[in-house]
This record gives sequence, structure tokens and C-alpha cells, in this order.
Amino acid sequence: MVGVHDICARVQNGFRARLGRIAVPETKLNLAVSRVLYNQGFVSSVTRGTHLGPDQNYVPTTNLNVAERRLWLSLKYYQDEPVLRKMRCITKPSRKLSCDANQFRALAAGQPWSIVKGVVPGEIMVVSTIRGVMEIQDAVRLGLGGALLARAN
Repeated sequence: MVGVHDICARVQNGFRARLGRIAVPETKLNLAVSRVLYNQGFVSSVTRGTHLGPDQNYVPTTNLNVAERRLWLSLKYYQDEPVLRKMRCITKPSRKLSCDANQFRALAAGQPWSIVKGVVPGEIMVVSTIRGVMEIQDAVRLGLGGALLARAN
């Protein structure tokens, strides 16, 4: 089973190695986290493909090709420096952290909660809610609680 720690490690290592594109396994969680990174401006595009590269034409994912399907993320750089400097997991298999809407509001305002530091300017926190994976500011706006997944800056 692929968790959020896998995409965090792959994205951070891709930026450290100054790669143009990276491949991550095509799972619902990876697609949702990639969508948040794209919407927040950390990656320039998200494309479906195989382990060989992005697809030129649409190919549906089936039981026959699921093992070789990948999401290709085009990494973004500004003045030859990576846009994303650090991406790390908050929730681990041995430590699952869930919050209610008030705790999300405090974290989004920069206040610490439990062992988690608050969000600082220029940083995002990816959370999983009943309405899907989103950035913590969106969850606060909707008044939702959920699980803390990762943070990126």
C-alpha cells in the first residue's frame, strides 16, 4: 500500500535532484495530493502515463495495466531554485493525527496543536477530510475537520 510518505519523498527528492519530471504511482491519494500541489503552484502540471513516460493520448486505467500506470509531475523552478523546498509527512502509520474544525482553524492561524506546529506564511498543509484531500485553508473555509497528511513549503 502506497501512503502519503511515498509521494512526499518522491517530490522532495525530485526537487533536490533538480529533475524536470518525476513519476509517482497512480493512486487516488497521490492524485489528490498532486492536485493540491498543482493548485498551490508547487508543480506546473500533472499528467497520467506509464512507467516509460506521460501518455500522448488518453489511456484508461484497467486491471490489466494498473501496475504500470504513473502520475507524471512537472516540477516548477523559479530563478533556477526549486519552488518547493521541503515536503514532509505529518501523519505516519505509527502516528495518525486527526483534528476537528477548531483545531484546523488554530493550525491555519499559525498556532501549534499537539505535536504539530502551525502553518507559517509560504507553507501549505495537506489534509484529508470527508470531502476529499485539500489544503488546510480550504478545510477551514468549509468548516471541516479531518486527518493531517503533509506539509510543504
